[in-house]
Amino acid sequence: MNALVERTAAELLAIEDRWGAHNYHPLPVVVSRAEGCWVYDLEGRRYLDCLSAYSAVNQGHAHPKIVAALIEQAKKVTLTSRAFHNDQLPLFCKAVAELTGLDVVLPMNTGAEAVETAIKAARRWGHDRRQIPDGTAEIIVCAGNFHGRTTTIISASSDASYKRGFGPLTPGFVIVPYGDLDALSAAITPRTCAFLVEPIQCEAGIVMPPDGYLAAAASLCRTHNVLVMADEIQTGLGRTGRWFACEHERVIPDVYILGKALSGGVYPVSVVAGRRDVMEVFTPGSHGSTYGGNPLGCAVALAALRVIADEKLADRSATLGTLLLDLLQPLVRGSEGTARQGAPSVRAVRGRGLLIGIELDRPARPVCEQLMERGILCKETHDFVIRLAPPLVIDEADVRWLAAEILSVLG
Repeated sequence: MNALVERTAAELLAIEDRWGAHNYHPLPVVVSRAEGCWVYDLEGRRYLDCLSAYSAVNQGHAHPKIVAALIEQAKKVTLTSRAFHNDQLPLFCKAVAELTGLDVVLPMNTGAEAVETAIKAARRWGHDRRQIPDGTAEIIVCAGNFHGRTTTIISASSDASYKRGFGPLTPGFVIVPYGDLDALSAAITPRTCAFLVEPIQCEAGIVMPPDGYLAAAASLCRTHNVLVMADEIQTGLGRTGRWFACEHERVIPDVYILGKALSGGVYPVSVVAGRRDVMEVFTPGSHGSTYGGNPLGCAVALAALRVIADEKLADRSATLGTLLLDLLQPLVRGSEGTARQGAPSVRAVRGRGLLIGIELDRPARPVCEQLMERGILCKETHDFVIRLAPPLVIDEADVRWLAAEILSVLG
């Protein structure tokens, strides 16, 4: 073990290639430190982070108030398990309940755990409250969804690559086209217990539903006594210019699923917040996690939520997101000018707040590599879309610089 020996980037990449599982295809940059919107490689080169760890770092890297909360709590107690009470969990649950407008909060660790928790809650609620026969409850999901990577969650996916070789898969999911209200209505049966939906589909390429879809879908579900479960793991906590993307259509779901930026990228924390009658289906022994609700995670998450509120990051996202969308619009065919010869054609620029997708007519990976050479880190999603989601603490000058660099590469 030579952990203290300094390694070059090439050496570290070779070690990871040899000893690490190949379940990701990262850009060839080795980050050694980060602050705010910027990350730095081993040679000290600076890059604007336009992925934010898939929106986990809305508050910026190493936010001093969140890090201070981590250090202070780590000196006291980090883990008790839920076999005992701790002095941070009650405050955290209260804060999340008040923020979401819901009644009961169940903390977990990762986003996938939170989605699994919501699925269990919906199924048992369907059985206990709706008398749906055990083992027959159905949850409606949307084509193009991404809710996580567990075996049960990939069973709800329409992407064959997520499923290949991982069967047998979990039954009980009905897939409908995203944004199609008629299809949702037709899919509801007496066995339907819930509709699980992303207000914006991030992994699918920043796909926006038609205006009014979420509100109409929520109304339809309530008519049929079907739970609305909003997966806001990536869209929540200021990313789209509101605390929650559902707020753009004045929708309060029956269940919120939150994670990622809930702890500002400092420590894994997720929650399911829901109506009391939904969450009370859990009884002692029916669900749990050794680390769920641990005092370290709760203290970090409380600090992370305070930063979003105190620094008005949702408002900042709304303002700077609108600016970035406006600056990028000349890329789209039919607007100002055309791309230079040989440059990828831009089919669309779309998004809300600082969650923006640039859809190309060819694979986006080479463009992400070009942007990396210019000091911008972003990632392709679904091959043809560049996702832009910088930390919400980004300033206007950096937004303008970012847009100029993208226009230089694509324009």
